[in-house]
Amino acid sequence: MAANKGDSHIDDILTSEEELEKALCVLAGSDPDNCSYSKGYVKRQAVFACNTCTPNDAEPAGVCLACANKCHDGHDIFELYTKRNFRCDCGNRKFGGFQCQLNPVKEEENVRNLYNHNFSGFYCTCHRPYPDTDDQDDDEMIQCVICEDWFHSGHLGCPVVEPEELQEMVCEACMNKAPFLWTYAAHIAVPPVIHVGDAEEEVEVDIEGEDREAGQRKDEEPSSSDERTEPEEAVNRSSPGKRTHEEMTGSPAMATTKIVECKLKKLQARGLERLRRGAVFWPYSWRAELCTCTSCKRAYVAAEVQFLLDQSDTILAYEKRGLDEPFGQHPLMALMNSMDRVQQLEVIYGFNELTTSISEFLEQCASEGKTVTVEAVHQLFEELQARKRRRTSDGNQ
Repeated sequence: MAANKGDSHIDDILTSEEELEKALCVLAGSDPDNCSYSKGYVKRQAVFACNTCTPNDAEPAGVCLACANKCHDGHDIFELYTKRNFRCDCGNRKFGGFQCQLNPVKEEENVRNLYNHNFSGFYCTCHRPYPDTDDQDDDEMIQCVICEDWFHSGHLGCPVVEPEELQEMVCEACMNKAPFLWTYAAHIAVPPVIHVGDAEEEVEVDIEGEDREAGQRKDEEPSSSDERTEPEEAVNRSSPGKRTHEEMTGSPAMATTKIVECKLKKLQARGLERLRRGAVFWPYSWRAELCTCTSCKRAYVAAEVQFLLDQSDTILAYEKRGLDEPFGQHPLMALMNSMDRVQQLEVIYGFNELTTSISEFLEQCASEGKTVTVEAVHQLFEELQARKRRRTSDGNQ
């Protein structure tokens, strides 16, 4: 590549580099060489399904990144993105006589693994594959952070913000599974877009902002109960009445125990409601706003969503760990890090040109009704090599 290409072209290349790095983040957080089975139920890892070993009519099963690369090389596998608390199934009872090459000694079944129709290659409430050859619409797919199923944006039952602004999403079914989340949604979730009047105009209503202002006004109003309580407390503190058991025994354990105020009850007391319909989008910091009192923790466990209190459970946290951990660095990114800037741009430019040329080649064959032959592919790569030689020659002049 000539070193004097325009700044705008270099900006496009740098953008492609960022997109490439983001695409590798999912794989970067998982070990590409060692089966994850020995680590138990991994908090979050990249998971794959093998249609060759466990076809649709078989029991669902998932394999880790290393097994997808080593044990199932050449098989019909598809990526499931990431799954939480999952243990690699490769070579267990579900695979018949197939044995894991990396860790052959495994239990017959991982009883704590959770499966859905994604493991059979289907997604969303429409139960369709992805990519869907019968669907001509390029509909964005978004993952629910609770059930981890993927949904078409048109099937979420609510308006969707622009893809680059997407935040954590909880589908309607999971919201109803943990109904207390609707209370939080009315205060801290992304405000829904509603129709106002008869006009066909969508107006975004900042419910959270309105509620915050109402809360401030409420705080400014004097509380008669507080006014009555403070003098009574002063009298009680100075009164030489009966002492508590803790005061008599000198044990301050119960007397000094700090009671955690329930955030959920405080929000419920405000009386703000949200229509309980459709998926809900949340800001990335929403989990930190959830109540951690004993009663609420029990509710999370009962609804099987206790992982919401774990900030490291998020996809962002997983991707960050992947980029920070040495084993998580993708070989291509490691190779690029060893290059100087000119070499890096050369690689990215070549990668972009290769993918564009192949796409154009296949589209041309399809439009002309031609069969893709070995000779035609060889000719394509010869033309790419010729272009590279011409660019190198021009750059050296």
